[in-house]
Amino acid sequence: MENKRYILIISGRVQGVSYRMSAYEKAQQLALAGWVRNLSDGRVEMVIEGPPDKLQKMTDWAAQGPRFARVSHIDMTEEVATGEFGDFQIR
Repeated sequence: MENKRYILIISGRVQGVSYRMSAYEKAQQLALAGWVRNLSDGRVEMVIEGPPDKLQKMTDWAAQGPRFARVSHIDMTEEVATGEFGDFQIR
């Protein structure tokens, strides 16, 4: 199965609730590569690469987030994986 890249823009109460750290832990668990960062407008951006089945598990998780998060919407773009990431990082 060929790797893909998903770019997620997550809206809602997603900053100040350990969203990035929780995303990091989930990405590590799924062995996905990429990064996650806060945006200045209160949203979170995440770029993930890996097998489609694991990307789906990550996007399912992202729709819920950690315990105190309240995700209202996710904009997702699918692209071809570049393989440029060696691991997953918090930016």
